[in-house]
Amino acid sequence: MSAQPDIGEWYRVRGGDLLEVVAIDEDDGTIEVQYFDGTVEELDLEDWEAQRTTGEIEDAEPPEDWSGSVDVEGDEDTHAPSAGVNGDPQLAGGLDGLDLFESPDTVL
Repeated sequence: MSAQPDIGEWYRVRGGDLLEVVAIDEDDGTIEVQYFDGTVEELDLEDWEAQRTTGEIEDAEPPEDWSGSVDVEGDEDTHAPSAGVNGDPQLAGGLDGLDLFESPDTVL
């Protein structure tokens, strides 16, 4: 068991909450974690290491049901297109919503 966090790895707080390390900022000495319910929290690296050493935070397997962390309702059919003006399926175009002139790095 390493006290150092790994981005993308899942851990369990002693109380039972699952969390995933989503970012590490070594310059600031912080870790950003996202709990299974979608809540994001920033922790001090020193606090993380202390809690890992004492067993407050332990290694865990990723959850089988990822819907909690991405906030997806299980009853909804997310693949069905919505109805358009005439009742026909409304499909998004591949470039809908893309602003080609937004980025200063855009080469014309």
